[in-house]
Amino acid sequence: MAEFVLVAGAWLGSWAWDEVVPELRAAGHGAHPLTLSGLADRRGLPAGQQTHVQDIVDEVGRHDLRNVILVGHSYSGIPVGQAAERIGDRLARVVFVDSNVPGDGESFVSRWSVHGRTVVESSIAENGGFWPPLIAADYDGQGLTGEQIARIVRGSTPHPGATLTEPAVLARPLGRLPATYVKCLLDGDQPSDDVVKLLTSEHWRLVEMDAGHWPMFSRPRELARILLDAAARG
Repeated sequence: MAEFVLVAGAWLGSWAWDEVVPELRAAGHGAHPLTLSGLADRRGLPAGQQTHVQDIVDEVGRHDLRNVILVGHSYSGIPVGQAAERIGDRLARVVFVDSNVPGDGESFVSRWSVHGRTVVESSIAENGGFWPPLIAADYDGQGLTGEQIARIVRGSTPHPGATLTEPAVLARPLGRLPATYVKCLLDGDQPSDDVVKLLTSEHWRLVEMDAGHWPMFSRPRELARILLDAAARG
């Protein structure tokens, strides 16, 4: 039996996994969807990137989880990748769902273009230290129904800006971790350059989904099958 700890990306909380969790539990595994500090039902708590790393480590420790599959979507791949090395032999595998990955000393925005980084940092400064959620039109072309888009927009909360600008801290190369990277093809047909390099590791595996960037909403059963396959590989 695996224990899945599921962490959604920017603006989202544990609720984002509502259609994935039952599939994992029906297969006999544990599933622990996690809301990071400052978001959703934990809105108002101060948070930097290392706060989010600790949120994940604490979730594993609080439930004394073993054979852990850490799942990070989008932004959350950065704290998940750091937490993975910190939980030691409790880790079975990491699954990065169309996500960013941490680089030691690099932040979420540091690999963006100068223009993109400036836009995000300016938006954070103009919104009281938070990155405002996307609007409905931003989800076009991602394989989502109107109802699914409305659900995401309705549930999203501003994202703590410090988590996007603080650097990651890694003690060893990320390529040494057992990992599956899920590339959602409607959001681009190739992983980013840093992920392509990591996929040369014998410990990493690439899986492609014909889905947009939010497959827990658009293709939850297919995503659950991919996660169950990752658990079977250990």
